[in-house]
Amino acid sequence: MAEAAAGNGRMTREERRVIFASSLGTVFEWYDFYLYGSLAAIISVQFFSGVNPTAGFIFALLAFAAGFAVRPFGAIFFGRLGDLVGRKYTFLITIVIMGVATFIVGLLPNYATIGFAAPAILIGLRLLQGLALGGEYGGAAIYVAEHAPHAKRGSYTAWIQTTATLGLFLSLLVILTCRLSMDKESFESWGWRIPFLLSIVLLGISVWIRLKLNESPLFQKMKEEGTLSKAPLKESFGEWRNLKIVLIALIGLTAGQAVVWYTGQFYALFFLTQVLKVDGQMANILIGVALLLGVPFFVVFGALSDRIGRKPIIMAGCLLAALTYFPLFSALTYFANPALEEAQRMSPVVTVADARECSFQFNPVGTAAFTTSCDVAKSALARRGIPYSNRRAEAGATAYIAVGDIHVASFDATGDEDGSARAAFDAALSDALAQAGYPASADPDAINTPMVVLVLFVLVLYVTMVYGPIAAMLVELFPTRIRYTSLSLPYHVGNGWFGGFLPTVAFAIVAASGNIYSGLWYPVIIAAITFVVGMIFVPETKDRSIHP
Repeated sequence: MAEAAAGNGRMTREERRVIFASSLGTVFEWYDFYLYGSLAAIISVQFFSGVNPTAGFIFALLAFAAGFAVRPFGAIFFGRLGDLVGRKYTFLITIVIMGVATFIVGLLPNYATIGFAAPAILIGLRLLQGLALGGEYGGAAIYVAEHAPHAKRGSYTAWIQTTATLGLFLSLLVILTCRLSMDKESFESWGWRIPFLLSIVLLGISVWIRLKLNESPLFQKMKEEGTLSKAPLKESFGEWRNLKIVLIALIGLTAGQAVVWYTGQFYALFFLTQVLKVDGQMANILIGVALLLGVPFFVVFGALSDRIGRKPIIMAGCLLAALTYFPLFSALTYFANPALEEAQRMSPVVTVADARECSFQFNPVGTAAFTTSCDVAKSALARRGIPYSNRRAEAGATAYIAVGDIHVASFDATGDEDGSARAAFDAALSDALAQAGYPASADPDAINTPMVVLVLFVLVLYVTMVYGPIAAMLVELFPTRIRYTSLSLPYHVGNGWFGGFLPTVAFAIVAASGNIYSGLWYPVIIAAITFVVGMIFVPETKDRSIHP
């Protein structure tokens, strides 16, 4: 089949069916996985209401990240299974696990109903989703690549690369449809469950389509010849010649690709809603439009990699991201919430406190009381999403917040049993921020929609550069007999750990520093490291044969 296709330059009917079935099933699986991230703000209220709102949202992000944390373990387990029993049956199993876990989230009682059991079960379901996704991507990418003609692996596998973005877009579309079909209170009370429940329908379609597929021809050939690996884990990670490639692929490719991916799509969404206070519905529309405009470029860069190579495109995407993230997110603030940008410029907020009284503001389980005057001041600003800088005060001095020329004295909360001091402080701070022009939320009429979409599109374009060619490159790096195992681990360590923890880490950095852009240092540094390591150690692979 591959030889015939290569000869006439056209995609065969069988190849189109392979790409469509693999991609469609993977779209649905990403849809399931990203529903949680798109609804993190509501889920934090539904399942983590036992802690304060700031800690609840960070805890919700950690539960989101839990699904990413276990992806490498899913990659090891299902990767080994895929190299032993086949590509087709392995990603049939993963999609069933993903779909069922997502459906159960839609039925799960919230914290108010069953207490701590709710977040515990939710995290367990996220772990199952992460394990399933750890085995899904490698199987789909390898399955398509092993059906593709030699000269078109980049363009064929690029369709798999569109699936994560299309899955996110589909989740945003379904969420938006549900939001528009009911009032805000109903959606936040019970309507948010509908997108999760719909996953059972998508699961049925996905399983039906994938059952019609045949096994990968390269795997079937090795099986017939008796050349399958009997110990893919040992071969992949116990032999230095293969382990070295795994490590190079992780640091020189997937780590940078992951942070660019999650910054351009998820962190951008969190930044709009949590920092710039753009209405959730509006933010979903803006991100959705940018994704829709950007999706074709996955295939464009995948096809281009068949001509000029995978490495130049991926490295260029990492470099551009590292160099331009700070100005791009500054532009996002200017165009999405100009009042915040103007207030920050005209009346900068400063916390003046004894540094010894200041705690790190990352408190995912809500155990810290934040009772010192410094902690009270910083917690109040973090809850409001107000950017601030820090200035040292004399030892033992009571902290205060300077909003332009207005000073708001903080207090020690240990002696505030009746809450009167906190109420007075909150009221004074709110008045000072309002007088200085700090908006409680972004004004929809002041949003420069075309420019916001343009900035978001540029962020998505970087995603397509690093992500479009990477499936073909990873497939080409590893031998067929251990390809599923070897490919899956660096991909899911990169995307599961470096990428999956990005929103949580970035927001923790912002909460600690007060600078709304400081969280960007995380993706900038990782992308820069990948660029340097990739340029030195990663080989070009587009002309390699993947046949055993």
